[in-house]
Amino acid sequence: MTYLITFAGYGWRLHGDEKGAIDRWQNGFGHPFIAVDRRRVAVQERTMDQGRYVMDEVRRAVVLKALCDRCAKWDWMLWAAHVRSNHAHVVVGGERRPEKILIDLKAFASSRLREMGLDGVERKKWARHGSTRWLWKAADVEAAIRYVVHGQGEGMAVFERERCRK
Repeated sequence: MTYLITFAGYGWRLHGDEKGAIDRWQNGFGHPFIAVDRRRVAVQERTMDQGRYVMDEVRRAVVLKALCDRCAKWDWMLWAAHVRSNHAHVVVGGERRPEKILIDLKAFASSRLREMGLDGVERKKWARHGSTRWLWKAADVEAAIRYVVHGQGEGMAVFERERCRK
């Protein structure tokens, strides 16, 4: 199976913001995003115990390499990845459920950032969950690859369509 996985940096996807977040009550396939609620966003911003996580060029490169390395270790097919300053998109095929792949990729990227001395263990790097879309048809995979590689604005840390080697 192939999936489009997206995860945001800490503090960038707040429930009720205009980016179209979901919450635990509206999180099924095809459910609409929650309505914009500026008061809800303001409350969440006040309760954040750290600032938003921003990835500079070095961090983006480290995260991209970590995504590639993790896919190679588990023999997942990495079709495309794009690490931006505040989020990452990954088109990946693997024999695990997408939620497990998402968790693994975020954890491994965090580990690499710590190993490189770029962030301490106390630094929150990622939003709590992320988006996991199943790509059922070859056309869906191709569309996701185009979106990830070319639909994000100017390329930052981009990987396209090769199998990562061990």
